[in-house]
Amino acid sequence: MAVQGQSPERSPSSSERLPTEETEEQKIERMGRERPPSFKSAWSEVGFVAAVAMSQILTEYFVSGFNIILPTLVSELNIPIASSVWPATAFSLVVASTLLFFGRLGDRYGGYIVYISGLIWLGIWSIIAGFSQNSLMMIFCRALQGVGPAAFLPTGVQLIGSAYRPGPRKNIVFSIYGTAAVAGFFIGIFFAGVVAQYTQFGWYFWIGAIFTAITIALSLFCISNDLAERQKNNNIEIDWIGTGLIVSGVVLLVFSITESAHIGWKVPYIPILFSISVVLVLTAVYFEGWVAKSPLLPPDVFTVPCMTPLFFAIFALYGTIGVYLLFGTQYFQSVLGATPLQLVAWYTPMAVGGLILAISEGLLLAIIPGRILLIISGCGAFGAHLLLALMPVGGSYWAYLLPSMILGTIGIDLSITLIMVFVTTQLPLARQGLAGGFVNSCLQLGMAIAIGLTDIIRTNTEPYAGEVQSYKNVFWFGVAAGVLSLITLTIWGNVPRAKSDYTADELAELRKEATRESQKQ
Repeated sequence: MAVQGQSPERSPSSSERLPTEETEEQKIERMGRERPPSFKSAWSEVGFVAAVAMSQILTEYFVSGFNIILPTLVSELNIPIASSVWPATAFSLVVASTLLFFGRLGDRYGGYIVYISGLIWLGIWSIIAGFSQNSLMMIFCRALQGVGPAAFLPTGVQLIGSAYRPGPRKNIVFSIYGTAAVAGFFIGIFFAGVVAQYTQFGWYFWIGAIFTAITIALSLFCISNDLAERQKNNNIEIDWIGTGLIVSGVVLLVFSITESAHIGWKVPYIPILFSISVVLVLTAVYFEGWVAKSPLLPPDVFTVPCMTPLFFAIFALYGTIGVYLLFGTQYFQSVLGATPLQLVAWYTPMAVGGLILAISEGLLLAIIPGRILLIISGCGAFGAHLLLALMPVGGSYWAYLLPSMILGTIGIDLSITLIMVFVTTQLPLARQGLAGGFVNSCLQLGMAIAIGLTDIIRTNTEPYAGEVQSYKNVFWFGVAAGVLSLITLTIWGNVPRAKSDYTADELAELRKEATRESQKQ
């Protein structure tokens, strides 16, 4: 009964009811989709993503485009055929051998400082490279160029991995990061083709320097300095002895393998350097695993499920793309007679396909299990080389080259984003630079060693098999590496869907809390 002077009691309508309390699962899902609190506005986030994505464009510009302009450099700088592989290999070799060091440096001092420093370094040596007068100067400049990406690649991954928690938003940002790599791949090929066809080779490097300057300006305005944050409770030490062992061991290993392709193993210093490199690498493994207090690659990284087989699988997988870009380009030019601009047209489907894959993958990662995507990627890698190995001289572009290009982009672009999301999610905040260094080391070191091995194959089989068959042998090596990667990924590549979840630090804290509760009981 209603009391006089008061309104009759009534049940609140559904629109007036208080919302039900958010479950933990709903909270995690929401946090994985919303903009991180570190970004004050949508524009600040857009600027951050654009600045970091530009670093991928720069790296791919100086990798893909260089293969197009290399024949021009060989002609204008009188680079001996026996040394023509070095300007391409030197870049990847330096990047591969120093990535872990710079990744650890980023974890110690913050990604911002190392990232900006790497960009400035790349810009300086890109300008100098454009003035190269001989092969030695070009190789030297390319090697020093590699220090730049070695600094900003792992710290770029670190900046993204630190800013975003596991979930769809992180997937999309890494997808954009991967898309930038594809864009850089095509931009490099395009400008290299135009420069090689119409002007002096130095403009290829100077255009790259202009892109680098734009990236520096964008990064200074849009990326926050995280030095102070990293200094809090930061007990990371730089392993200088491990760094020296790893860098010297890897450099000597790749040098001896690559140089042996042209002068053989009978020249005394080749087996000597190879033996020294093996000793250095084994010493580095022992020192990092059992002696160093703060190793560059902590052993517990490999306690992450499927991390060890995944390392070998993507090492082989990424090696195939290095072989494809260098020797595929040489084959198209020397055997198929393609001009620089014709190469731009031939590679366009690879760039377009890569853009489509990279954009769509941000949505697919949360839906499709990672193992399935990795298997598809492995199929693309060996399929791309198989078509080139089977292609007859004068074969149809539409029947062989076009599908090979499409499979090639599936081989590399479908896996790179997935691996970056997986590794950065599995490792804590303090090791995001290490995560970036680990992934990019697999890529660059795989490319450098694969190029060295295939250069041995091509050089030693050409005298009796002929030029065409020597390139075919290289592509069969790519097929074998792709199959090896595919088998490994199929059996051990148990990478889950990249869905919203706790961060590695949150999971560690939950485990500690559970342990404390169990001890109280």
